[in-house]
Amino acid sequence: MKGPLVQDGFFSFVSQYRIPYVYGLTCGELAMLLNGEGMIGKPCNLHVVAMEAGSGIWCTRTPGCSGFRRRRIFRRRKRPFYPASGIVGDFGYLSIGVGYTIPFQMFAAEWINAEQFADSLNALKLPGVIFRPIHVKPFYSVGQGKQLHGVQVHLTKYPDAPLTDIQFYVMQEIARLYPDRAVLANADTARFRMMDPGDRQRLRAQDFAARNRFRRYPGLLVQGCRSVQDVVAEILFVRE
Repeated sequence: MKGPLVQDGFFSFVSQYRIPYVYGLTCGELAMLLNGEGMIGKPCNLHVVAMEAGSGIWCTRTPGCSGFRRRRIFRRRKRPFYPASGIVGDFGYLSIGVGYTIPFQMFAAEWINAEQFADSLNALKLPGVIFRPIHVKPFYSVGQGKQLHGVQVHLTKYPDAPLTDIQFYVMQEIARLYPDRAVLANADTARFRMMDPGDRQRLRAQDFAARNRFRRYPGLLVQGCRSVQDVVAEILFVRE
């Protein structure tokens, strides 16, 4: 589990309930929590059917199968990547793999030098993660039909990887390598509200927008920080 609870005044489409950003529950467990704790308007008579470990009800179409059988998009190995790229993905500025075969597992744009970008991110020596150069052409969503260049994220030691932090380091290195392409200076400001689900995120947003440098704030919750909308005008890349 990672992140604080959502604070009053900062609920949104992508942050609807008072739960952490990474909440560590299956869909069934989350449904039981929301229903049992009264987080939905009217609790229902809910019954969650448990599955055997390792089984899956989602599968691809197979010979002899009538109609379409559902295909699991969030396979087990892909699930940890959403918190690593979801905030940046909401900005609609970089492709994070949604629209290609590796959703939430990459950061790419037409103007990125993939090899240089990968070297820059790997030089940070983030625990449990490495970055591989990648060149793709998305089928839909951001960058549809265009040749994009960037990095694919590989988790080498999942428990040690700073999942949510990864995207902030990505934005930091983009601002360092391509100052005129800084994410917060070019993304759609109307979408910044999605980045404000809680106090820690707001604190990070304020600090990051002012310096384009990422710092971790372990266990820190600060009230009264300005939101991204208030500080986006102060975006400035500062070399340290």
